[in-house]
Amino acid sequence: MVQDRAETAFSVLMAGFVVVLVLSNIIGVKLFLAFPEILPQGFFGEPITLTTGIMVYPLTFLLTDIVCEVYGRRRANLMVFTGFVMSLLSLVLIQMALAVPGSPVWPTGSPHFGSVEAMQHAYESVFTLPGILILASMTAYLVAQLMDVRIFHFWKRLTDGRHLWLRNNGSTMVSQLVDTTAFYVIFLGFGIGLPWEFIGKIIVVAYIFKLAFAALDTPFVYFGVAILRRYIGADSVEEAAENTA
Repeated sequence: MVQDRAETAFSVLMAGFVVVLVLSNIIGVKLFLAFPEILPQGFFGEPITLTTGIMVYPLTFLLTDIVCEVYGRRRANLMVFTGFVMSLLSLVLIQMALAVPGSPVWPTGSPHFGSVEAMQHAYESVFTLPGILILASMTAYLVAQLMDVRIFHFWKRLTDGRHLWLRNNGSTMVSQLVDTTAFYVIFLGFGIGLPWEFIGKIIVVAYIFKLAFAALDTPFVYFGVAILRRYIGADSVEEAAENTA
């Protein structure tokens, strides 16, 4: 019973992780001005422009840390690799949807577009992702998430399982720096060819945003771990297995 609850909970966490990851890739094509009322001039005298994916992607690190704490490194890595494969699968399916010709009745639901061609153009503007964006996103994701898991367990061993807040923040802050730097360097630097000084400013702003999220998500990590342990009736999946044996 205890082991069954542990597996059920892991399946839900895995599903949530994959959904958030895939959605961050899909919605991330939109750029927005962050905090225009609070910081109209932004940092460095320029407006703060970020991708909407940054609003949901940090949730993947929260879920990874919860799984790390209760299920261990192997399960966390499994979740990371599964998310990677499912993201690639979603991109393939999106490309298939883009290639299918639109029906003449398609614009009837949105008459302001006027034609199939206009609808197709609007559809492509949302779902078409440049190859360099995919490469940057997937490379940064895989490296950063695996690093997050590794650093989390390093701190857990070092503190003998105490101070969850330390390994949560310590692992996320380092891995988010790697993720942010790798993504913008590959995408904006090598892909688009923007000036490195401008890219550096974007990295700083995006990382500050992620640092704030990392600090704010700590209570949710504690809450998630507590609820999960209470649900499975054990402090860890290893203890759950022992109780079943």
